[in-house]
Amino acid sequence: MSSRVIIDCHGTTLDKVRQIADGASFELGPEAVSAIEKARSGIETLLESGQPIYGVNTGFGRLASTVIPVDEIGLLQRNLLLSHACSTGRLFPSSIVKIMIFLRVVSLARGRSGIRLETVNALVKLGNSSFVPAVPSQGSLGASGDLAPLSHMCLPILGEGECIDKYGVPVSGAEALQQIGLSPVELQAKEGLALINGTQAMTALLCSAVLDSKRLMDAADATAAITLEALLGTDAALDPELIGLRPHPGAFESAEFIRKHLENSEIIHSHPSCGKVQDAYSLRCTPQVHGASRDALKYIETILERELKAVTDNPLLMEDGRAVSGGNFHGQPVAFAADHLKIAIAELANISERRTERLLNPDLSGLPAFLSPAPGTNSGLMIAQYTSASLVSENKVLSHPASVDSISVSGCQEDHVSMGTTAARQAAEIVRNSCHVLATELVAAVQAHRLLKRGAMGNGTQKTFDTVSTVFPPLDKDRQFVGDIEAVACLIREGNIG
Repeated sequence: MSSRVIIDCHGTTLDKVRQIADGASFELGPEAVSAIEKARSGIETLLESGQPIYGVNTGFGRLASTVIPVDEIGLLQRNLLLSHACSTGRLFPSSIVKIMIFLRVVSLARGRSGIRLETVNALVKLGNSSFVPAVPSQGSLGASGDLAPLSHMCLPILGEGECIDKYGVPVSGAEALQQIGLSPVELQAKEGLALINGTQAMTALLCSAVLDSKRLMDAADATAAITLEALLGTDAALDPELIGLRPHPGAFESAEFIRKHLENSEIIHSHPSCGKVQDAYSLRCTPQVHGASRDALKYIETILERELKAVTDNPLLMEDGRAVSGGNFHGQPVAFAADHLKIAIAELANISERRTERLLNPDLSGLPAFLSPAPGTNSGLMIAQYTSASLVSENKVLSHPASVDSISVSGCQEDHVSMGTTAARQAAEIVRNSCHVLATELVAAVQAHRLLKRGAMGNGTQKTFDTVSTVFPPLDKDRQFVGDIEAVACLIREGNIG
């Protein structure tokens, strides 16, 4: 992993976002510097013409027809950030805010917004510092950009707002700026709008959720494999020719993944005459269900890769010097992708919880009830499934598409919005919930294998068993094991299962 990401004037990639999430710093490359300076020159030329240009020398939203006197243009931009920083709710995690700053710099580095280089550099220094702007998570409509959260994000470079230091202690934006060694930025024409008129909150959230989902996806296939083995299922439904007769690439990938995990399994082939013609859907249809989620992830990644190369601001400078107002700030593409991710990941949890039921139910597993060696006085993993069921049901509520909603604001000037940031927040919540659901299934599958004791496991399933066993000791009698499940969830989030 690179310790420093160089920003050019062509956008960025999901892999570079991952590097930022992992702690890499970032800086402007020479191409980006040239593009920013050229765009600023263009704004200065337009200002000299005296013509009204939205957001440059006019008010905002419903006030777009109000021309601002030249000596008040800087105040207009400062007031924009102060008045728009009115989000509420829990603060975004520091990692999300760091990605937000990085992505806003990436968009500005395209050289179409007209912001000054010194202002962008201040944002870069803030993003690389040990101080993280305090950004409440609720308050964006996902059109006209993520106005409220991005305002909170940028206030510290003006010496305003609030930051969180590396110890988690709130400090004023002015104090953070002083410790970084920066003077407060005095905004000029177009700069306030350039800082906040973009989709970086929703995009940062979705990038993070997708990166987590990719690890979750592999963990889901690994978990399905060890459960299939523990329940003495058959691998017939994984047949490559069978899967190929319905050529969805995700299904083929999941089937191949599970087959490889089951290689050399004595258990899976130890019961040819058990009388079972075919497995239940939650076992037999895993390639089709998981595969559909894999294909959805690929689509969502495609949308994100486009957005990571986008300029999301208004107005934007054209090559011929014109400033054109449009709708590049509207979050609809990201909103649709976030809603799609919600459904794709919720279904991974949905089918996982059904497999957990089969592991715990003695009528379906042939194992002791709730996987306790002494059921009755011991409840085993009974209530762990309750939590999974609760989270799966919560996911269903969260999966309702936010992007089909809209509400009119700014005196009906901004009369259609995307709700993309809401969709992305919900997607992140579903990913967290689903991670716990899968961790519960993994714990149940490992405990089932301890009780099964029937031949050698597959190459991959043995590795999964060993990894989970490092944090989940045998459940010989009832004890508090919620920490064990969370430790397994941590293994999934870190990409150690799969």
